[in-house]
Amino acid sequence: MKKILLLFIAGCLFGNASAQSSYPAILSMQKRAETVDRLLEDKIQTVLPSLMRRTGIDMWIVISREYNEDPVIETLLPATWLAARRRTILVMYDRGEKDGIECLAVARYNVGSTFEKAWDKEREPDQWKRLAQIIEKRDPKQIGINKSEAFGLADGIVATDLEEFNQILPHKYKNRIVSAEKLALGWLETRTPAEMMIYPQICRIAHEIIDEAFSEKVIQPGVTSTEDVVWWMREKIRDLKLTTWFHPTVSIQRDDPQSFDHLRSFSKRPEKNIILPGDLIHVDFGITYLRLNTDTQQHAYVLRRGETEAPHYLKTAFARGNRLQDIFTKNFKEGKTGNEVLRESREQAIAEGIKPSIYTHPIGYHGHAAGTTLGMWDQQGGVPVTGDYPLHLNTAYSIELNAATYIKEWNKEIRIMLEEEAFFDETGVNYIDGRQTELLLIPRPSKNK
Repeated sequence: MKKILLLFIAGCLFGNASAQSSYPAILSMQKRAETVDRLLEDKIQTVLPSLMRRTGIDMWIVISREYNEDPVIETLLPATWLAARRRTILVMYDRGEKDGIECLAVARYNVGSTFEKAWDKEREPDQWKRLAQIIEKRDPKQIGINKSEAFGLADGIVATDLEEFNQILPHKYKNRIVSAEKLALGWLETRTPAEMMIYPQICRIAHEIIDEAFSEKVIQPGVTSTEDVVWWMREKIRDLKLTTWFHPTVSIQRDDPQSFDHLRSFSKRPEKNIILPGDLIHVDFGITYLRLNTDTQQHAYVLRRGETEAPHYLKTAFARGNRLQDIFTKNFKEGKTGNEVLRESREQAIAEGIKPSIYTHPIGYHGHAAGTTLGMWDQQGGVPVTGDYPLHLNTAYSIELNAATYIKEWNKEIRIMLEEEAFFDETGVNYIDGRQTELLLIPRPSKNK
């Protein structure tokens, strides 16, 4: 099954898609839906059984109502569904090594090709009673529901559904209800071989958009503003028939008295901040494609007249950012917590004379995705609870951080703010589509002498 799926995806990506300009091939809407559904089927068969057995949950129940979706159910619905329908109840029951996972929909219809309809309203008008019948027939030892105090993505059951569920549950099963927090996190954070076959191309698309945005094709120094670039990126996303999970931002650091401010980076920026020669510009940008997300931060330098490369002091600052990435990713180890990796990396970076700030997050089905938290920009001493969750293999991260450097020529401190997608497995941390190691130049140096 896995080999067939990988061959199918390869055919979609390279044989059945139309290319847009110099961008990697982007699938038609039909092929996207087919790919998403096959990825889901594969993941339920190959990943879910081990996750349920790892967490000791033999029945996982996910309940949602239309337009009030559990974040988990959004990853279980077929590609052509935009929301749950009425009340949608999905039941995943582990029948053991031989028979695998039984997937049922306590609904009036199948939910895609994965979840089989298990409710005939004409025979049993009450949906909740039908759910109780399914539970009693299978007699699970532990029933997981998506309830979590610390992880929002694993806290999807709403108060009313939880209350009604508890009311219909036979008494003997009430003490078998457990939080499915770790199961939900595992499901959301784990990337399959099939997903990792397509993720590099998704990251490449995002990189290509940035490369074009930070070039003379888009930026005319002295004329183009940061907001102009932002709106160009928004339009480009739509032109490519893609979406994004957050609006891009473009900012400037330059030889002026203004200091970097994290709070200002997330709030209102000057509407007409014109890009000038000598500017160090920065972008924070991500796309959503085939249910996977990117989150990338890169830098470009705007050449002054007569320059063919960035000043040495900016190159040195950028190299420190790369060095901080290396220190940080080398500390990843299965079973370590995010707080442990954060502490070790900061200590090593500081010992090397780097001024670090690390705020890395998992990525996948969501931009700020499920898994451990590896620092926040305003919590460099560690993040309680979510930072104590351990690293698991086959998970993806936005390696997000910055290194501060005092620039004597500008009489101020600047931040090299970097973010790239990476995959963590038994070989370590590897960037999914590489990382930026040199400043982009605007305009690109001419080949003519």
